[in-house]
Amino acid sequence: MNLHRLLQQRAAAEKPVRVGLIGAGKFGSMFLNQIPTMSGLEVSVIADLDPERARAACQKVGWDARRIDRTCFVALGAELCADPKVDVVVEATGSPAAGIAHARAAIAAGRHIVMVNVEADVLAGPLLAEEARRKGVVYSLAYGDQPALTCELVDWARACGFEVAAAGKGTKYLPAYHRVTPDEVWGHYGVTPEEARAGGMNPQMFNSFLDGTKSAIEMAAIANATGLGVPADGLGFPPCGVDDLPQVLHGRSAGGALERDGMVEVVSCLERDGRPVFRDLRWGVYVVLKAPNEYARTCFKEYGLKTDPSGWYAAMYKPYHLIGLELGISILSAALRGEPTGHPRGWRGDAVAVAKRDLSAGEMLDGEGGYTVWGKLVPAERSLAEGALPIGLAHHVRLMQDIAADEIVRWVDVAIPDSEAVAARRDMERRFAAQPSAIAAQ
Repeated sequence: MNLHRLLQQRAAAEKPVRVGLIGAGKFGSMFLNQIPTMSGLEVSVIADLDPERARAACQKVGWDARRIDRTCFVALGAELCADPKVDVVVEATGSPAAGIAHARAAIAAGRHIVMVNVEADVLAGPLLAEEARRKGVVYSLAYGDQPALTCELVDWARACGFEVAAAGKGTKYLPAYHRVTPDEVWGHYGVTPEEARAGGMNPQMFNSFLDGTKSAIEMAAIANATGLGVPADGLGFPPCGVDDLPQVLHGRSAGGALERDGMVEVVSCLERDGRPVFRDLRWGVYVVLKAPNEYARTCFKEYGLKTDPSGWYAAMYKPYHLIGLELGISILSAALRGEPTGHPRGWRGDAVAVAKRDLSAGEMLDGEGGYTVWGKLVPAERSLAEGALPIGLAHHVRLMQDIAADEIVRWVDVAIPDSEAVAARRDMERRFAAQPSAIAAQ
C-alpha cells in the first residue's frame, strides 16, 4: 500500500523513478504499455539486441513519438546498466547467462535489479541477492509473474500468524507433457503453427510452459525465497480446483497429498484423463494456511472459508496474474521503499535437466522447452549430491555419453565450456551448499 502516493510525490517533485529495461519481448512490452499511465515513472533506456524491434514495440503499445524520442535505445544491456539515467534495471531477456551478467553489472553500478529472468534467478539467484545486499541495492523477483505473487501470499499468511502448509500456482499438466517437443506444442494450445508464427509466438518458450520446466523453475524460485520445502522427487501436479486446495495441499499425515506441511506444489487444471478440473486455478497462485489454534479454526468456519474436513486448513488464492502489466509494483517497491517483492534467501530447490527420450553421446542439448530435456524440481541437497546439471546450463552443450529417457543429466555427462554463468553457479553451490535448509520458515 501507499506506492501510488509515493509515486505521486515523485511526480510532483519532477523526480521520476527512472527505469532501464533489458529485453523488449512480451513481458517487457506489457510493462511498456503501462508507462504512459504511470506519472512519476519513466523508462529512460531500453536495451535489446535489435533496438529497432524495441522501438517498434513501443509504437505497438501506443507510445507517442515524443515519448519514443526521449528514450535511449541501445543494443547492449551492459551499456544500459552503466547509464547514470537509470535507477532500476529490469532484466527481461529470459537468458540465464545474460541475466547473471546483467544483474552483476547493475549491482556493480549501484542500480536496483528486478529479475523477470527467473531462469537466471534459479541458476544463481542466492549468490546475486547476496552481492546486491553487500552493495546496498535491491535484488527482486518480478511482481506480476507467479513467483513474486506467491511469495506475497506466503508473506501475508505468515505475517498474520498462520503456518503455511503449501504454496504455489496452477498450470495445465498431464504426465505425457514432459516429452512434448516444439513440433507438437501448438496443438496443446489450440492454435495452428501458422497462427503462432503470425503472432510471433516462440514454440520453444511456450513448450517450456507445457513440459513442466517453467513450473520447476518457478517453484524453485519460490522455495529459495520463502524457505518452503521441495518434493523429494519432483512436483506431483495434483489435479485440484480452488475449492479443494485446503483438502489436497497439506501433509499426508493429516490427510493431504503432500510429503508434509510446508511445501511448494503446482496444481493441474486437468484431471489425469484430460477432463477439466472444476473451478481450476490455471492462471493463478495460492497459499494453504493452517489455523494456529481452535479459535482461529472456528473463525474459518464462521467466515465461510473452504476448509479440509478437519477444519484446520484453509486457502487464499489469486485467480489471475497480469505479467508485465503489474511489474511496476516491483520497481516502485525497490525504488521508493528499498524492498524486494520476493528474493532468494537461501538455496532450497533446483531445476535440473532430465532426458525427454534416449539421448546419444555427441548430441547437443537444447535447453528449456526444447527437444532433448525438460526441467525437474528437486531439493538442492539432491541436486548437489547427484551432480545434476541445472536446466539453465543445458543449452548448446554436447553429451559425452548416452543418457536414458527420464534420467537426470549430470555435469560429468556433458562437455560444458567455462563461462561467467558456470562460474557463478559453481560459486553459488560452494557458498550455499552447507545451508540449503537454513532459511527461517516462519
